[in-house]
Amino acid sequence: MPSRRDIIIGGASLAAPALWSGAARAADPYPTKVVTIVVPQAPGGANDVIGRALAQKLAASLGGAVIVENRQGAGGNVGTTYVARQPKDGHTLLLNAQSAQTINPFLYRKVPFDPVKDFDPVMVVGVAPYMLAANTALPVKNLNDLVALAKAQPGRINYASAGNGTVNHMLGEMLKTAAGIDIVHVPYRGAAAAATDVIAGQAQITFGSLAGLMPFVKSGQLRTLGVCTEKRTQLAPDQPTLAETIPGLYANAWYGLFVPSGTPRDVINKLHSEIAKIMGTADMKERLAGLGVESAPSTPEQLASLLREDLVRWAKIVKDSGAQLD
Repeated sequence: MPSRRDIIIGGASLAAPALWSGAARAADPYPTKVVTIVVPQAPGGANDVIGRALAQKLAASLGGAVIVENRQGAGGNVGTTYVARQPKDGHTLLLNAQSAQTINPFLYRKVPFDPVKDFDPVMVVGVAPYMLAANTALPVKNLNDLVALAKAQPGRINYASAGNGTVNHMLGEMLKTAAGIDIVHVPYRGAAAAATDVIAGQAQITFGSLAGLMPFVKSGQLRTLGVCTEKRTQLAPDQPTLAETIPGLYANAWYGLFVPSGTPRDVINKLHSEIAKIMGTADMKERLAGLGVESAPSTPEQLASLLREDLVRWAKIVKDSGAQLD
């Protein structure tokens, strides 16, 4: 699978690999070579942008080279599997979207990695809130209205997603189960196409990222019915959560950093310490906010707990949906 690689040394992007300086190797046994941040999604997405911003600052912090490498394919499975097979020395990091780590193991018939056994968590770097939005002509102003309308007209409301098996699709299935309603899934080729058809009235509702849908809400083209986070997000504090209406109706879409399982604990601790400092800076928080991502640095233990909880949550949602990919 072709990949994209960029080298960042001390904040500057270069076209060829560079070695760690002898002084850096002598002063600290880690790192001893180039550090690679693997992004299993395509260049240009939020995960990729976060990875490149992080790499620039991490290179300066560690005093050596940091590679950002995109290994997309199979919904993130290609890059995730690649990292699982790398040496357990902390020189290859996985910056993964939550969906690849917690939905794919149940969505795909065969996944060549174990999301828990094959990785050691480093930290959550950010949470990307998802939002439920409706066509403005639909006679609903909140989630209660939507549920009432769907129960009065079962099978009449269509929800548009970015495609079969996507987070948008699974969120719709979660809503169906939690609210006990019959709404119809209409898959599109991407979130933008789904939002466009909801605006046009070809579908009535859609789930999408805050960054993707909020501009349409602000322009009056869509009506927001709430966000999907467990608690209100700092990025849109005036927006209610769906869980305020239906307890338990939430799913946090996060970006997390992992290393291959068996990586020495002192290496994980150093990575966590340096990256936590970086993610806590005003500059990084601002960069993430511009992507519709809320900075949410965690401990390795917190990410491990979140991963386990989400695996249970998404296993049920995927099973209830009946969705499966090869």
